[in-house]
Amino acid sequence: MSLLDKRSNGVLMHISSLPGETGIGTMGKHAFAFVDFLVKSGQTYWQILPICPTSYGDSPYQSFSTFAGNPYFIDFELLEKDGLISAQDYKNVKWCESEKKVDYGILYVERHKIFKLIQKNFEKNIPADYHEFCKKNDFWLQDYALFMAIKDEHNGSSFINWEKDILLHESSAVEKWTKKCSDRIEYYKILQYLFFKQWFSLKDYANKKGISIIGDIPIYVAADSADVWTNPEIFMLDENHIPIEVAGCPPDAYALGGQLWGNPVYRWDYCKKTGFKWWKQRITSSLKIYDILRIDHFRGFDTFYSVKYGSIDAKIGEWKKGPGMDLFKELKDSFGELPIIAEDLGYVTDTVRQLLKDTGFPGMKVLQFAFDANDKNGYIPYEFPKNCVVYTGTHDNCTINQWVEQEKEQFVQAAMDYYRITDKSKVREEMMLSGISSVANTCILTMQDLIGCGKEGRMNTPSTVGENWKWRATSDQFSDDIVEFLGKYTKIYGRKNEKICQ
Repeated sequence: MSLLDKRSNGVLMHISSLPGETGIGTMGKHAFAFVDFLVKSGQTYWQILPICPTSYGDSPYQSFSTFAGNPYFIDFELLEKDGLISAQDYKNVKWCESEKKVDYGILYVERHKIFKLIQKNFEKNIPADYHEFCKKNDFWLQDYALFMAIKDEHNGSSFINWEKDILLHESSAVEKWTKKCSDRIEYYKILQYLFFKQWFSLKDYANKKGISIIGDIPIYVAADSADVWTNPEIFMLDENHIPIEVAGCPPDAYALGGQLWGNPVYRWDYCKKTGFKWWKQRITSSLKIYDILRIDHFRGFDTFYSVKYGSIDAKIGEWKKGPGMDLFKELKDSFGELPIIAEDLGYVTDTVRQLLKDTGFPGMKVLQFAFDANDKNGYIPYEFPKNCVVYTGTHDNCTINQWVEQEKEQFVQAAMDYYRITDKSKVREEMMLSGISSVANTCILTMQDLIGCGKEGRMNTPSTVGENWKWRATSDQFSDDIVEFLGKYTKIYGRKNEKICQ
C-alpha cells in the first residue's frame, strides 16, 4: 500500500517561511522545531516548495539547477558547531527590515560574504566524506558549479550572452574555464555539500519521528540554468541555444494576457529516443531528497501550451502533444510504483483526466475553487474520489481569510451556505475542517491558514514579480491552539499518524 492510500494529514510550509534570525528560514533549530510541531499535532506530512537555488524573481520554480539545493537554507548555527564560522561573523548583520518578510537583496549580498569565509575555513580541514559527495553527485555537481562560476565572471549574465564557445559548452572552452574558475567552482561545491549534509540530517530526523516530506518538482526548468546549458538537445533551442518556444498558459479570467513563464519546452520526441534518461536522473535524485513528489503542471505531460520565444504575452500560442503515458511507463519500469501527487489544476481536458487515471496518481482538489458559478467543477467535497489530495489553497492562492475578503460576494456566500454559517469569520475554520473530514485520502493545510493570516500571508500571485515568496512566520504563531485544533480533528476524522508515539 502506498503512503498516499492511507487517510492522513499534513501542513504546507516552505523552509524559507520558517522563523529565524538570519533573514530567511533555514534547516536549523526552527526546522527541527517545526517537525516537533507536526508530531505534536498528529500529522503525517510536511509539504514544502522546491528547495533548489532561486534565480531571477526569487521563485523556487525558476532555478539555476533542478538538482542543487538552495544555499540560503544553510543554517549558520549548525556551521558554528562544526567550527566553520563564529557567531560574530553573522549575528551583527542586519538581515531584514522585518522578521515577517524575506529580503532577497540583502541575502544575496550578505550571505555570499559569509559563504566565502566558510569556504576558507572549510578548506583548512576538509571533511573525510567531501570528495565522496562530489564523486557521487558528479553527474550534475561539476556542471552546476562551473555554470555558477562562469555566471559570476559575467556579472550574473544569462549564459546565452556568454562567449560562443562556452555558451555552446565546447570541451576546449569547458577545460579553459574550469582552470580559470577553479576556486569559485570549489566554492559552489562546498555549499552543496553543506546544504545536503544539513538537509539529510533534517529529513532523517523527520522520518524517524514519523513525518514524511512531500517535495515539489516543477515540470519545466529555467531557461538560464545549468540544466539547459548542459542538456540543450532535450529542449526546443536553436543552434545558439536560444529558446525557439517557451512554456506558458493561455489567457483566462485571471490573466487576460495569459501566463508567459519563459521556460524552454522539451523536445519530447528526443527524450523518448533516449528512454527519458534525463527525467530518470531527475526522479532518482528527487526520490532521495523527498519521500513523496508533487509534480507541478501535470497537464503539460498530456498537452502543453507553447509560445514563440520573444512574445510579449501568451495570447498567441499553440497546444502541443506531450509524452503522455510513454514517460510514466518508463518511470514505473525503472522505479516501480511512484509516490507522486499530480498537480492537475486549471483547465483539465478529458485526455488529462484519462492520463491521471492511467497513471493512478492522486490529483489535487483546492477548496477555494469549489464555490464558483460552476457547481460541477469537481472541487466540492462530496464529489471527491478517495484517491486525491485536498488543499484549502496552494502557494499560488490567497489565504482563506483573503479569499473571504476579496472574492466575489456570491462565491463567498455559496461557501457560507455550504457550511451552514452566517458569520464570514467562520469560513476559514469550516473550510479547513471540510478538507480534514472529506473522503480524500490525503489533506494538506497551509500554515498561513492555520495561523489565520490575511493578504500578508500570500506566498505568490501568478504573473507578478517583486512581492512574492517573502512571507515568514514567527515562532509565537506556532501556538498550542493550532496544535490542539489539528490534533483534535486529525484524530476525529481518522487521519492521526499512528506511527507517532506521544
